[in-house]
Amino acid sequence: MRLKSVLNLQRTKFEDLIEKKLLNNKHLEENAVLVGLMQNSQREEQVQEWLDELDFLSQTAGAKAVKRFTQRLAHPDSKTFIGKGKLNEIKEYIDGKNIGLAIFDDELTGAQISNIEKALGVKTIDRSDLILDIFARRAKTAQAKLQVELAQYQYILPRLRGMWKHLERLGGGIGTRGPGETEIETDRRIVKDKISLLRKRLSDIDKQAFTQRKERGEFIRVALVGYTNVGKSTLMTVLSKSPVFAENKLFATLDTTTRKVVYENTPFLLSDTVGFIRKLPHHLVESFKSTLDEVKESDILLHVVDISHPQYEDQIAVVNKTLQELGCHDKPTITIFNKMDLYEKTTFDEWLDPEVKEQLLIELKERWTHETQGNCVFISATERRNLEELRSVILDKVRALYKIRYPYKSEFFYG
Repeated sequence: MRLKSVLNLQRTKFEDLIEKKLLNNKHLEENAVLVGLMQNSQREEQVQEWLDELDFLSQTAGAKAVKRFTQRLAHPDSKTFIGKGKLNEIKEYIDGKNIGLAIFDDELTGAQISNIEKALGVKTIDRSDLILDIFARRAKTAQAKLQVELAQYQYILPRLRGMWKHLERLGGGIGTRGPGETEIETDRRIVKDKISLLRKRLSDIDKQAFTQRKERGEFIRVALVGYTNVGKSTLMTVLSKSPVFAENKLFATLDTTTRKVVYENTPFLLSDTVGFIRKLPHHLVESFKSTLDEVKESDILLHVVDISHPQYEDQIAVVNKTLQELGCHDKPTITIFNKMDLYEKTTFDEWLDPEVKEQLLIELKERWTHETQGNCVFISATERRNLEELRSVILDKVRALYKIRYPYKSEFFYG
């Protein structure tokens, strides 16, 4: 009985402290250094692009990146990830400065985190931990909160050994979690039990969501997909004429929002979904599979692309790869190149001859029209540019599917 009481006490303490982490969504801004690793096959420019994105993630989480460090190695160092020499260089820079956080662009093991923190004397997190922190603060619904909590526990489980100091951080700030206990096996059991419980709760929510989707009736379903921060939520507001939360930060949308839209007497359901990102933690994808069911059960995909982004083609590749992993790559898809106003502003010099500019735009559109087999539209959601063409393209796709799926409704919808 005494052993059972001790275990229950330990379980309660462990869970309560991790729960405090999940509820601790308001952080003071922290100064941070960013650290990236260049392996033999990677270019300096590519790694800097990834660090640009890590910087944006840091800003979204409330951190200010004051310095970047990169290290070229054939393989990550098993103990310190980047090697002792580079760690000493970072330590020399950090000493005497108001910097309390080091963010690595790749996943670290528990032992690596412990060794790096010991060497640098500052809190250390990796890209996955940073994304989890953002998700924890963005989650609003019960489902999203459970999904984030599940991902948190899945992240913690393989890192229990060797990261006790990492788990003892409870002072707030990005990446903090909650203290561990001295009995690692007991903690593993606690975490595994919690994961099982969360999965059961999510399964119950999934059943309810499935029932709700079934009750929507015989409507064609259209889903907005794309890289994070490409303007999906803004476009959702414009197309549905119903306000949807949008912000110039990564992962502004975690929960799926669905609206009924009617174009020329033809109704369909339009859903906004969580954005994708490169190096998205696998356990986060696993946790959010139920949210992504909206994508899997949709009839038409609207792949929104921020064409003004310097690496928009890489982002397209990331989204296409994720859709393939979800088994959605063969769905009818309209590629929407958004933010054309920003693209023109950042690409063309103000002194450029108008005819040359027009010719360059024609070549751009011809290229992507060919690559998407004519299934693309170039717009600016904020400036309401070319939206009529987009609505017309969506309407044609929706009506074509109604004729196939629900032919008895076709005449009712548009004669």
